[in-house]
Amino acid sequence: MTDIVIRIAAKVGEYLVPPIGRQLRYLFCYRSYTDDLDNKVRELEGVRDVLQRIVGDETKRAGYEIRSTVQDWLNCVAKITVEAEKLMNDENNGCFNGWCPNFKSRYLLGRKAEEMAQEIVQIIKKGNFPDGVCNRVPLRSLTFKNFETFESRASILNQIMDALGDDEIKMIGVWGMGGVGKTTLVKQVAEQAKQGNLFTTEVYIDVSWTRDLEKHQEGIAEIQQKIAGKLHLEFTGKDESTRAVELNHILKKEKILLILDDIWKVIDLEQVGIPCKDDRTACKVVLTSRQHGMLSKDMGTCKDFHVNHLCDEEAWKLFQRIAGDFEQEHDLRPIATEVLKKCEGLPVAIVTIAKALKGDKVADWRNALQELRMSTPTNINGVTENVYSCLEWSYKHLKSAEAKSLFLLIGSLGDGDVSLQDLLKYGMGLDLFDNIDSLEQARDRVVALVKILKDSSLLLDPFEDGHYYERGSLIFAEEDNGFVRMHDVVRDVCKAIGSKDHRFVVKEAVGLQGWQQRDHELGNCTRISLNCRDIRVLPGGLVCPKLQFFLVNGNQNYLKFPDAFFKEMKEVRVLRLFRIWGTLESSSLHLLSNLRTLCLHNCWIGEGRKILGELKKLQILSLVGCGCFEVLPKEMSQLTDLRMLTLRGKNFLDPENVISSLSQLQHLCIRNAFRVPERGIAYELKHLSCLRALEFKIPVSSLLLDDVSVKNLTRYDISIGSLSYRDECIRTSSRLILNGVDVLHLVRCFSRLLKTVEVLNLKGLNDTKHFFNELDCGGFPKLKYLSISLSGAMQDIINTMDKEWVDPPHSAFPCLEELRLRDLEQLQAVWRGPIWISCFTNLRALIIEKCKSLKYIIWLPTTQARESVLVFPQLGSLKLGRLPNLINFYSTGASGSQEPCSSFFNQVC
Repeated sequence: MTDIVIRIAAKVGEYLVPPIGRQLRYLFCYRSYTDDLDNKVRELEGVRDVLQRIVGDETKRAGYEIRSTVQDWLNCVAKITVEAEKLMNDENNGCFNGWCPNFKSRYLLGRKAEEMAQEIVQIIKKGNFPDGVCNRVPLRSLTFKNFETFESRASILNQIMDALGDDEIKMIGVWGMGGVGKTTLVKQVAEQAKQGNLFTTEVYIDVSWTRDLEKHQEGIAEIQQKIAGKLHLEFTGKDESTRAVELNHILKKEKILLILDDIWKVIDLEQVGIPCKDDRTACKVVLTSRQHGMLSKDMGTCKDFHVNHLCDEEAWKLFQRIAGDFEQEHDLRPIATEVLKKCEGLPVAIVTIAKALKGDKVADWRNALQELRMSTPTNINGVTENVYSCLEWSYKHLKSAEAKSLFLLIGSLGDGDVSLQDLLKYGMGLDLFDNIDSLEQARDRVVALVKILKDSSLLLDPFEDGHYYERGSLIFAEEDNGFVRMHDVVRDVCKAIGSKDHRFVVKEAVGLQGWQQRDHELGNCTRISLNCRDIRVLPGGLVCPKLQFFLVNGNQNYLKFPDAFFKEMKEVRVLRLFRIWGTLESSSLHLLSNLRTLCLHNCWIGEGRKILGELKKLQILSLVGCGCFEVLPKEMSQLTDLRMLTLRGKNFLDPENVISSLSQLQHLCIRNAFRVPERGIAYELKHLSCLRALEFKIPVSSLLLDDVSVKNLTRYDISIGSLSYRDECIRTSSRLILNGVDVLHLVRCFSRLLKTVEVLNLKGLNDTKHFFNELDCGGFPKLKYLSISLSGAMQDIINTMDKEWVDPPHSAFPCLEELRLRDLEQLQAVWRGPIWISCFTNLRALIIEKCKSLKYIIWLPTTQARESVLVFPQLGSLKLGRLPNLINFYSTGASGSQEPCSSFFNQVC
């Protein structure tokens, strides 16, 4: 009946004055308006879906993003679509589903539906974008290290990004001479891809090891491991072929960008597990090399890009930015122009020489130009005469003789990154540092000299994540990851300088024939560094009366030395041998009376270990992974000048108390390498009054240190019992990892160290209920990372319920940044009792897992007002897992009353 009345009224409305008729149609024909609106919405959604597909395809291209006008249009569509749906849902607002209609609502509904439909028509018209839907991502983030945003580099970058967006191109090559900026460019490619979310992951790997054929198999495994690390993949297979299958399976499904930088020899990517030839894979590979043919022919790249020298304008811009503005220096500008010409547009040369001349007077610039013109460069493959002259002059311009010596030492250590600890060991042995009385002073000197070389651009930081899986040195714990590297062009020049001026010889991949040919050449050398391949037994001893530094790397089959090999090299001060067989047994090593540093790594030593006692001047001894060497010879007790001793990888026994006899020992490292005699390690250590740094790791928790024996330590890394990999990843100069140690022993043996420790990991602390109350050592003033696990009796970390704790004698955990609690069955609260204002003020991460009795993070008494404290003001990360009885973040004690916990945390993500 109602619908009949409405239809009659609508017909009458058609014959009335138009404005009046329209108003009546809103009332009586509202449904036709809502149906029309529904049709318009469907049409709009169809246009939107087509546009979104186009946008999706376009933004898949590397370096492109949606236009702001298109995004605004899509936002407008989303908004009006929601409004239209809401309006149409209001259609049935009448009483009893339309049997008792609300005429006002219907009138408003019809009018609004017509207005919205007309608005949608206009939106549809605006959905046509003749200029395209996407723009190239602006290159505002293009920040070359030591470079301006050069047009030539930006152009190549744009082309590479376009190639990455082409589904037909799976592998891209970037080539150019050394030092031209290939590494910088591909790192910018990775950064640009990351900012544009073009790939799920970007993996950068330095493969300069391909210079050395002997490292091929190791290199394949390294590439596999680094890719797996980025993807959080744990291999199940042990050999490379099985891992390649696993990696290939993952890479076919993931959209990953792989960058392999500095290829010298062919790498079989299929052997690694990289599906570069599979058309179905979304994985992209970028390769760099000095040789175009290596990429296009040998590696089979789809498209290659040549990185050339900087043009004159760009080179001058870079040179001027570093060396200074010459606009007001009319006398200096022409000289600077001539100096710049010597750099030939090569960025590594421009940066190096500009830094060296910055701030110098005109006379210094004239002298530098004259020296560059008179330089007599050595023929180096891939390095022009002028570039050589520039880098050689930068070396000579170093004001510190020690910095020059360290520069040449680094260059003589071969390719790849160099450990700061190795520089300290070799530098001490060669007596490179003046006025040094201790290892700590030598450490500081190495750091200072490395800074000088970095500031001169003769030395670089290691590649990011390059040593993620390597444990750093304790003595250099504060220095990032403890490694440095040299640009390959700088290293080639450095080796040439050393060979020409200082009689240094650095040879990679020396075979038997090469050894015999160079026998005479090696005779007059002061330093020799050799990587031997295809040699099992050296042909004979060398006659090197001036030799001071000797580094030999054997091969997979172990290299054997003949008898009396060292007889004619008595001036040797530093000897480092890797993969050598029978080193001490018959090699006349005992004749090296001037030896200061001896490093034997992965050597089969044999029965000749007793001769170590004859090396009376030895200051540094490192035995790592040496077979058939289970007992420290008692003759070692004669090494009374020994400052640093490293024993790693084998179970050495010390039955004669050798270590306690080394009265000058300052740094002792024992890792997985010790069987302690009945008197215990504490007896050994307490006699070492000069000991300042201790690295100690043994799997037996019953072997403890006496608190007296560690009183002078300024650096320590002590692990007793098993430990996780993560425990060793945090770089620190003070770490304690203890498993199965009861609280009485903990206090008695480590109370001094608990006051200075930065990283503390305790597992199996089963007799402790209230951690802080029972172990309080000045409030743990230096502690930054605390982890407690598998301690069944632990009820809380801090308990201040007793009156004596209300007024704290000091703050608790003032520097703590991360707290991890796991598998604590009886833990009920992290903090129970009144809160001290100055506690946990620096905590940034809180992780609590598998604590089944935990009820509250903070358990406040009824006497303390919640508003009077702010707990964890710096907290930025919170992880709570498998806590079945957790009620809330905090409680006000017996009352059980609770309040919202958000105010406890300023910013938790």
